[in-house]
Amino acid sequence: MTLPALTFSDDQAQAHDRVADLLRGMGVDLLNARLTPRVEGKAGLLAVTGKAGSGKTMLLAELVKALGEVGVKTVSGDYEGRRGRDRRTLAILAPTNKAASVLRQRGVPATTIHRIIYTPVYDPEYEKIAQWLTGEGDRPEIEGLTEEALDRAHAFYQSNNSVPGALAAAGLRGSDFILGWTRREDPLDIGFVDEASMLDERQFEDLQDIFSTLVLFGDPAQLAPVKQSGKMVFDGLDADQVMHLHRIHRQADDNPILDLAHALADPDLGFEDFERLIEQKAAQDDRVQIGRRVDSDLMARSPVLVWRNATRIRLIHAFRAAHSAPADDLLPGEPLICDGIELPLKHRKKRLDLEARGLIKGAQVIYLGPGRKPGFSRLHVIGAEEPQLSAASIVKIELPEEEEPFIPFAAHMGATFLHGAAVTIHKAQGSQWDTVQVFAPDLYSAARMGRVEAGQPLWKRLAYVAITRAEHRLIWVTRYALARPKQPLSTGDLAAPAAPLTLSAEEPAP
Repeated sequence: MTLPALTFSDDQAQAHDRVADLLRGMGVDLLNARLTPRVEGKAGLLAVTGKAGSGKTMLLAELVKALGEVGVKTVSGDYEGRRGRDRRTLAILAPTNKAASVLRQRGVPATTIHRIIYTPVYDPEYEKIAQWLTGEGDRPEIEGLTEEALDRAHAFYQSNNSVPGALAAAGLRGSDFILGWTRREDPLDIGFVDEASMLDERQFEDLQDIFSTLVLFGDPAQLAPVKQSGKMVFDGLDADQVMHLHRIHRQADDNPILDLAHALADPDLGFEDFERLIEQKAAQDDRVQIGRRVDSDLMARSPVLVWRNATRIRLIHAFRAAHSAPADDLLPGEPLICDGIELPLKHRKKRLDLEARGLIKGAQVIYLGPGRKPGFSRLHVIGAEEPQLSAASIVKIELPEEEEPFIPFAAHMGATFLHGAAVTIHKAQGSQWDTVQVFAPDLYSAARMGRVEAGQPLWKRLAYVAITRAEHRLIWVTRYALARPKQPLSTGDLAAPAAPLTLSAEEPAP
């Protein structure tokens, strides 16, 4: 079967040409397939903005493909060879693991900003394998590794282009070949950043320090980062540095979720009008549904989205009670959200190790069970390339009407977690789930309060972000009630490697 040729809309074509012009000025000529060395001290910056469905991701993917065809090498945070520093390179970034995994599912080799800012330090012996795999050295002889193991590593790298994955295929663990992590000293070349509306000023400054050419892709209708006065980093750019996509692309059979998202742009649309529109869509298309109660089974993998923290805590408490979860322990299968790393400065190396494996603030995690030492947990990090690991953990269970959370168990130091059955809409940005539940009573409260952010009613910004988290199905929950679960919590849907990595602030268990 011959696939139809990809056709850009007029505004996508204009944005493509703007990015191509920027790259040409930086020595990467897509039209004539010609590369020239980077010019030190020269910088380029452009933002491509547009609402959900405007084709930003498709444009990004096509630009990545075009850069690869002219010889620009895509780099990640896994391993960077010596000769790679002299080549023209591209890194595709997202602020969170989940956002990066959404791009990877669409064939775009994305990594997190953190994995680019901090680079791994390889054991010199095993780095010989990495150099061989990337074409920078001869096939090595490594004590303890057979020729068959090296063959497995080579075959894996040819198929997946991942050095850590290839070393794992040879039978090595991350703790065998990665000695630690260090902040990047050498600058990189071209950076594409998806979900740029989530960037704060500090991250933006870091990226400008690292990349000579930076292209941001973001949605101006989303919620701005907390403590940034409702502004996003591309709001401060000059007009000639921003290209806005206006056209909304829809599937051949239309997309009712996108229809609802863009209906919010009508300044005369009130909350009650919007709910009636949702009811009309639900009557026409089962991709939009009205939920009279929160579905507790869905909460185990797709958190219900709320505005207020008090609502989040009450729903989490109801979820745990519905599953008869003990107050002093977690059940395997319970969802968690990483709330940061609690380590003293002297353990900076271990902090970087934890964060580089995916345990960054906001990461979504599924609890698999206790580790081999007190306070350790076996975890599945949603969206991480190597998702399963064991880490020293501090788990905090928040309770309604209580100021201090209950801590069922904790290591002396390590990764901290909150429960993840419900999350605020702010924290949901950058993530997508197949099915999303939006807790409408919270948005109604925001509408009644009359709050405004960046010139738009807050409830509309909240509703826009919440419903565009849904890839295929939206459930608009109208009542403050929770349905009983139809099945117990489980981890059977999560693929398990033979030996999860052990990450801690202490020595791993024997």
